[in-house]
Amino acid sequence: MAYKICVVGTGYVGLVSGTSFAATGNDVICVDIDPEKVEKLNKGIPTIYEPGLEPLLQRNVREGRLRFTTNLEEAVLTATIIFLCLPTPPMEDGSADLSHLLNVAKDIAMILKKNDNREKKIIVNKSTVPVGTADKVRSVFDEIFPENQIEVASNPEFLREGFAVEDSMKPERIVIGTRSKFVEEVMRDLYEPFVRSGNPIYVFDERTAEVVKYAANAFLATKISFMNDLSAFCEAVGADIEKVRIGIGSDSRIGKRFLFAGLGFGGSCFPKDIRALIKTSEEVGTPLTIVKATYEVNQKQVQRFVKKILDYFAGDVQGKKFALWGLAFKPNTDDVREAPAFKVIDVLLENGAKIRAYDPEAVENTKKIYGDRIEYAENMYECLEEADALIIATEWTVFRNPDFNKMRSLMKKPLIFDGRNLYTFEEMDKFGFEYFCIGRRKI
Repeated sequence: MAYKICVVGTGYVGLVSGTSFAATGNDVICVDIDPEKVEKLNKGIPTIYEPGLEPLLQRNVREGRLRFTTNLEEAVLTATIIFLCLPTPPMEDGSADLSHLLNVAKDIAMILKKNDNREKKIIVNKSTVPVGTADKVRSVFDEIFPENQIEVASNPEFLREGFAVEDSMKPERIVIGTRSKFVEEVMRDLYEPFVRSGNPIYVFDERTAEVVKYAANAFLATKISFMNDLSAFCEAVGADIEKVRIGIGSDSRIGKRFLFAGLGFGGSCFPKDIRALIKTSEEVGTPLTIVKATYEVNQKQVQRFVKKILDYFAGDVQGKKFALWGLAFKPNTDDVREAPAFKVIDVLLENGAKIRAYDPEAVENTKKIYGDRIEYAENMYECLEEADALIIATEWTVFRNPDFNKMRSLMKKPLIFDGRNLYTFEEMDKFGFEYFCIGRRKI
């Protein structure tokens, strides 16, 4: 059956999830505090870049299944299921800041109390939250409006930026955290259209579901950090990390994904989720040593890469002009949160270098951070004009097969520092480039 759904928060998770629920016939109201953002979304204009989102958003807005508002009360009172898709940024000690989530829970509880609304509703934590958060949300409702008929569930998202619409519409699995048969029944019914090909819906208790999300992100991040750690060893002994990746990835127990050495992971999930998991594990007296090492290796990886650049110029990059390809933390997104490219930029700027950058989607978000401290190119070749070196920080497809002759003619020096291992030494020799990459050494 179709449900009346309220999605609080129209960030990356909220917007994609709300649009996907509308696409399967539900009546969805998404709530945000930013009137300008709400106005754009009601016109079918996405506020994030995500492949496939725009046509899906426009169709569901046009057909009346999806709308956006700043009126939380209206949305809450009409909804049966209320998804909380709110930011949980890291605090200074690494723990997740739950203030946005809990404040909205308080607002909803006050709305229900004010209207003496005792209808059965399901509050769903879709934000990535520490274990025990569902219990905290439950306590908010019990304290403010003891007569409530609220059920609180956990439903972690597993969306990959760049593939979020695909992951939302055709999920590999759905995880629901609840001990309520009513909630299980409703949530299974809600998600049934998404898993018709047979992918599973798992129902656990709330705390287990919360841990599943953190454990999944930590494990994937560990695979990345393992390869990045190994890349330094490969360089030292003259091995090729790319061939090592192929060799071990063919083992079905290991798998081929998340084995690419590079500048390390970034984005809105892995760095903050790992820090939050580390903090929680320490608080309960069971420190997760491997997870902590994963985070530390990731921090060191980009430092190693920048050191290569500085060492090449004998520590003096004052006045040097660097072209930078890639600003987003990964391809197919405009998300620059925790982007490795920014860590490279910061060090080079501190050392007096000049930077001209290009990214297919992330320039506007980068301007919010750096303003006019760096230059921005209209295209990847304009970026190269009179550059002392090219730095590749994001593996956008458009960077994989460039016109090397044109590149060489534009650059002051044919020199590439490749943080994503896009090219081979053979083609670099063919076109006359000096080439430095990750985990590989020319022999």
